[in-house]
Amino acid sequence: MQLGVNVPNFGPGTDPGVLREAARLAEELGLGVLMVSDHVAVTPDVAERYPEPFYEPFTTLSWLAGLTTRVRLGTTVLVLPYRHPALVARMAANLHQLSGGRFVLGAGVGWARQEFEALGVPFTARGRLTDECLGTLRAARAAGRPEGDVPLWIGGHSEAALRRAARFGDAWHPLRLSLPQMRAVLRRHALPGFAPRIALRVTGAPVAAPDRPAGVGTLDQILDDLDQLRLLGADTVVLDPYHGDPEETRRPDAAWRALTLVATHWSTRS
Repeated sequence: MQLGVNVPNFGPGTDPGVLREAARLAEELGLGVLMVSDHVAVTPDVAERYPEPFYEPFTTLSWLAGLTTRVRLGTTVLVLPYRHPALVARMAANLHQLSGGRFVLGAGVGWARQEFEALGVPFTARGRLTDECLGTLRAARAAGRPEGDVPLWIGGHSEAALRRAARFGDAWHPLRLSLPQMRAVLRRHALPGFAPRIALRVTGAPVAAPDRPAGVGTLDQILDDLDQLRLLGADTVVLDPYHGDPEETRRPDAAWRALTLVATHWSTRS
């Protein structure tokens, strides 16, 4: 099982130098994937957690592809209704080809109502629009076109999202759930694969809360979480060191230390 990282591509402390350093560290640690988030119009509901500057994911990953050689590059998650399905398919295929087959398209329906309004996309139609885009990508795969080579990880944990993952995805890509939540879903649903994104917060004392998110706790707790996810069939686990405060982006070294600690210890167990 590989580890990956979700890198903030937003916030007051993020700039090209920080993104370049994140990519360098990901390759140095031998991580399997480096992923970034997606927003187009940073409306007030988005800006509370993901403020400007916000580096657009396809542009950012294309640039990082030229700075890296091994690590896969992906979106966690691209909001599919924001872009025309043909445009998504073309950009995904081109990035996959130009990076040497290293792109992973993590996809979801989105949540920011104000952003949908700013883009002129009906919020209530986001599920249908997402399915249309995924259908376009799957049709490309069936036809043998380059767009079909891109791995699809489907985000979300609603019943609709799980049906979408089973129908269109190569993997279910839940975001920041607890182990009991993920275990319960996997017991109920036959899903094509499993590649969760979990929190990354190393604490000095054990976290005993029954709803503790996976990835939050002492080093031993986090390593045990990773062992449990491997037993559940995870192929890749993406570690997310961002916890919702944009000021965190001014202190990226704290996130990189936690990532290095976990990745280094995990490499000796796997």
